[in-house]
Amino acid sequence: MITPAVSATTVPKGVRLGYGVGSFCTATVTAVPGLLLLFYMTNFLAVPAWLAGVVVTAPKVWDLVVNPLVGRWSDRTVSRWGPRRPWMLAGACTLPVAFFLVFAGPPLTGVPAALYVALCFLATATAYALFEVPYKAMPGEMTHDYHERTSLLQWRMVFIGAATAISGVLAPAIANSDGEHGTLDSYRLMALTITVIMLVAMLGSFFGTARAPMTGAPEADRGGWREQFAAIKGNSAFLWLTVLACTQMLAVSMMLAAAPYFATYTLGSSGATQTLFAALVGPMLLTMPLWVRLARRLDKRGAMILATALLSGGTTAAMATPLFGPVWAHGTILLVGVGYAGVQLLQFSMLADVIAADAAKTGKRRAGVLTGLWTAIESGVSSFGALIFGVILSIGGFIESEPSRPVQQPDSAVTAVLIGQTTVPALIIFASVLMTLKYRLRPPAGPVPSASE
Repeated sequence: MITPAVSATTVPKGVRLGYGVGSFCTATVTAVPGLLLLFYMTNFLAVPAWLAGVVVTAPKVWDLVVNPLVGRWSDRTVSRWGPRRPWMLAGACTLPVAFFLVFAGPPLTGVPAALYVALCFLATATAYALFEVPYKAMPGEMTHDYHERTSLLQWRMVFIGAATAISGVLAPAIANSDGEHGTLDSYRLMALTITVIMLVAMLGSFFGTARAPMTGAPEADRGGWREQFAAIKGNSAFLWLTVLACTQMLAVSMMLAAAPYFATYTLGSSGATQTLFAALVGPMLLTMPLWVRLARRLDKRGAMILATALLSGGTTAAMATPLFGPVWAHGTILLVGVGYAGVQLLQFSMLADVIAADAAKTGKRRAGVLTGLWTAIESGVSSFGALIFGVILSIGGFIESEPSRPVQQPDSAVTAVLIGQTTVPALIIFASVLMTLKYRLRPPAGPVPSASE
C-alpha cells in the first residue's frame, strides 16, 4: 500500500532498513560472478580465457533491452502494492534459482561448458532486472529532499558493504574450502549458500518496503520509446551521470575479475582473495557517515571527485605490490575501499536526484525508464571489464586448466595479471574524474530540485 506524501524526516526506520536489505541482491549478483565466474570457467571448466570473458560479457548486452523494458512496465503498473514492489517480488522468486544454476551445471568443459554458463547467466540477468530496476527507482520517489536522499541511501550502502563482505569473503572461502583452489562441489555449495541469503534478503526488502512513503505519484509517461528517449537525450545530468558511472564500474569490474588471479599469482595465495576483500569492505561499513557529511560540505560533485581520486590513487599504488609484498597490497586496497564507498553512495544519491528533478520538471513518472536505462548501460559497459581482463590474460599467454591438471603460468601471464588488476583500471578511473566535472545538478533553492544543465 502506498502511503501519502510525507516529509523526508518521517520515513520510518523500518522502511529504511527494509529498503537497505535489498542491496544484498545488488552486491551478490555483481560481486560473486564478477569475482569468481571468470576464474571458475578458466580453472575448473577449461574454458579459454578470451571465451570466458565473452561469456561474462555477452549476457549483459541483453540488459540493454530488458532493463528499460522492466522500467517502463513498472512506471505503468497500478496495484495495491504500488508500481515497483510487484516486480521486486517477481525478481525475488526467480533470481535465486537462476543464480544457483550458473555454478551448478552438468560436468561439462570447454565450449559446451561456456554455452551452458552463458544461458544460465542470461537468465540471471533477466531475473535481476525484475528486482533491481524498480528497486533502484524507489529512492527518488521516497523523498523530495536533496541531502536526505544521501542520508537514506547510506543505509543501502551499509548493507552493500555487508553483502560485499559475504560475496568477497564468505563466497571465496566456501568455494576454496575443498582443496587448495576448491572443487566443482565446493563451488556448488557456495552458490547454494549465496542463493539462500539472497532469497531471504530480497523477500525482506519486498515486505520491508510495504509502507514506503511516496512523495506524490506523477502520472506515468505514456509516450512511446521515441518520445522517452528524446526526453532523456536532453537530460544532461542523467547522461553525464551515466557516463561517469559506466567508466567507474568498468574499472571496478576489471579489478573484481582480476582479484582471484592477483591473489593466486601475484601474492602467491588464493586465500588472499578473502583478506583483500575484507580490506575493501571495511571502509564501506565504517565511512558512510563521513561521506554523507562530505557530500553536504563539498556538494555531491566535490565529494565524488575526492572519492574517485582516492579510488584511483589506491589502484595506482597497488602496482608496486611485487616490490613491497602482501602488506602493501592490503594497504592499497584499504585506500581503494575508502574511495569505492564514496563512489557507490554518491552514484545512487545522484541518480535519485536526477529522477526527482525529471519528475518535477516533466510531471511524468519515468523513474523506471531512467533507472532501467542507467542500470542496463552501466551493467553492459562494466561487464566488458571481465572481457578486457580476459584479453589481457590471453595476450600474456595465460594457460587455462582443470583442477586435476594444474599448470605453471609463464612470467608474461603473471605480469598480465598485475597490469589488469592495477595499471589499466587506474587509467580508467582517472578519466572518470574529468567526467565528474560535467555533472552539474546542484542543490535546489526551493523544496523541489529542478533539472539543470
